[in-house]
Amino acid sequence: TMRHLKKEKKLPKIAPMTSEEIRALRKKAHLSQAAFASYLNLTVGYISQLERGLKEPTGAVLALLNIIRRKGVSIILR
Repeated sequence: TMRHLKKEKKLPKIAPMTSEEIRALRKKAHLSQAAFASYLNLTVGYISQLERGLKEPTGAVLALLNIIRRKGVSIILR
């Protein structure tokens, strides 16, 4: 119900991420582009495009990257 939803914690904001921030997340985790792509269920080509600024992450990808930024990459390695 709506009353129940109002009591919920406020969801964290999904912030945009630069190509440099995405690359830094991956490197901090000591993962290759191929490993990072595999954990995120994305292609290596897409990760490469994100890191080079040719594409910008949106939707679920952006949300997942924000979670990794907040909680660390170990959150997806479980």
